Amino acid sequence: MDIPVRRYVALLATYLRPQRGRVVLLAVLLLSSIALQLVIPQIVRAFIDTVVRRTSVTNLPYTALLFITVAIAQQVLSVSATYTSETVGWTATNALRTDLGAHCMGLDMSFHNARTPGEMIERIDGDVSALANFFSAFVVQVFGNLLLMAGVLILLARENVLIGLMLLVFVVIVFGVLLRLRRFTTPLWVAEREAFAQYYGFLEERLAGTEDIRSSGARDYTLKRFHDLLRVAFDKDLRATFGFNATLNITWLFYALGVAAALVAGGLLYQRGALTIGAVYLVFQYTLFLQTPLDRITRQIDDFQQAGASIGRIEELRALEPTLRDGSRTHLPEGPLGVRFEDVSFAYDEALILKHVSFELAPGRVLGLLGRTGSGKTTIARLLFRLYDVTAGSIRFVSGQTGDLQPPSIGGLVPDGNTATNTATNTAVDACGIRDLPLDLLRRRVGMVTQDVQLFAATVRDNLTFFDPAVSDARILSVIEDLGLGRWYAALPNGLDTELQAGNAGLSSGEAQLLAFTRVFLRDPSLVILDEATSRLDRATEKLIERATDKLLADHTRTAIIIAHRLNTIGRADDILILADGV
Repeated sequence: MDIPVRRYVALLATYLRPQRGRVVLLAVLLLSSIALQLVIPQIVRAFIDTVVRRTSVTNLPYTALLFITVAIAQQVLSVSATYTSETVGWTATNALRTDLGAHCMGLDMSFHNARTPGEMIERIDGDVSALANFFSAFVVQVFGNLLLMAGVLILLARENVLIGLMLLVFVVIVFGVLLRLRRFTTPLWVAEREAFAQYYGFLEERLAGTEDIRSSGARDYTLKRFHDLLRVAFDKDLRATFGFNATLNITWLFYALGVAAALVAGGLLYQRGALTIGAVYLVFQYTLFLQTPLDRITRQIDDFQQAGASIGRIEELRALEPTLRDGSRTHLPEGPLGVRFEDVSFAYDEALILKHVSFELAPGRVLGLLGRTGSGKTTIARLLFRLYDVTAGSIRFVSGQTGDLQPPSIGGLVPDGNTATNTATNTAVDACGIRDLPLDLLRRRVGMVTQDVQLFAATVRDNLTFFDPAVSDARILSVIEDLGLGRWYAALPNGLDTELQAGNAGLSSGEAQLLAFTRVFLRDPSLVILDEATSRLDRATEKLIERATDKLLADHTRTAIIIAHRLNTIGRADDILILADGV
């Protein structure tokens, strides 16, 4: 994957611009550390020449004190630069993680259905983690180490032009080799990131289904698949690491040759009287200094290669756009919302689930939606939330005093077999296409209770309000008591601040369902969908849920759709619609 330099620069500019002051501080710290690093050998060289020549030996203690002071200052600057570098890197990558997470949350359900949570964790966290050093130190480190090499070469050339030119040729050769190796190793890092994404996706799915895997005797098969994916990831990582180590070893080989050449040249020049013993030490020490920038630049090139692989995958993710767009209408009248399906068809990929469905539900009425598994009941709920857009036809919300609308109809037919006219005794005050509404407004006005209630690792308050601080504690407690959760709440050790565990741990199915009803009451939606809300409960708990449902639908203040398999669960319905094979 060949990533143009401008895309690296664009990413750096986006996430480092808010940290301009910190980046400037990092540059100052690194450059100051490099300057002191170049000064230290000069101090030692002066010390050695003074001892050899036995001149001004009274200054030796001051020279030693200067060496200690500069060495300590250089280490302090180096540690400070490391700390600042890590801060810059974590701040930038956390901002990128936040942006990627928000972007993925806005993508369509078809995107999430095609990818496992484990894969998404690797894409959002793993790929971004590979960019930490790229953000924190790449530009400054590369520039700083190039500056260190330039300083070393200039100071060596000042001592002896031949040695300076010889090491300049050495540096140019090493850089040429490193740049050629980059094209070889970048694809290896891309393959390594993709292999680990597949591995983490598989791991997340199997850990979530541990109970089913063990009870069905699929443990050995799962472990075999785990081993196979881990083996592939290991192989890809081994190849990528081998490529990096090959690059590093080649650098060290050239470095060893450069040091040997510098020692030979220094020794010959010393014998000819062209260099003092202190100058020979200086040549040797500065040649050693070349190892640090060459090693760091090699590692930065490795990070650059990994960053290229991650940037490519991140840009691929960011390039995905949701097909669901916000509408321009910003207001819906208060009160219950009616629903009008007009010749609606819908398909997941190529599988047609709903076929020319038409029905009309008046505001404030309750619709019982029946049908076998796979008939399209839950799909209707998803379409009303606009998690998907219809393949054909349209969905409208009807509000206001509409009178008695026609009963639900399928394919244009009402229950007595006559053609539906979709007329009403009174004309609807307002009818709004579902696509005309912003998604946030739409989902504030529609609430849902399902048989699978998702709780988060957060406080009771946050779980009930979905992290909305505007909902008062008094209102929460009033709804909890009204729904029959008072005894459960009284047993909580810290009241609303009690931490709940993800996955409904520590709660019965009935308690979880009542918490879901509490969420709906706190949101006060205009349309409520109950999707098999009592299918897994015992009779006693079911009575509590039914009482909560009665309160929710009292006085026709909300429109409701009750989805069920059995007719006896929808006794409160005003109208009944039966789906069979999507029609």
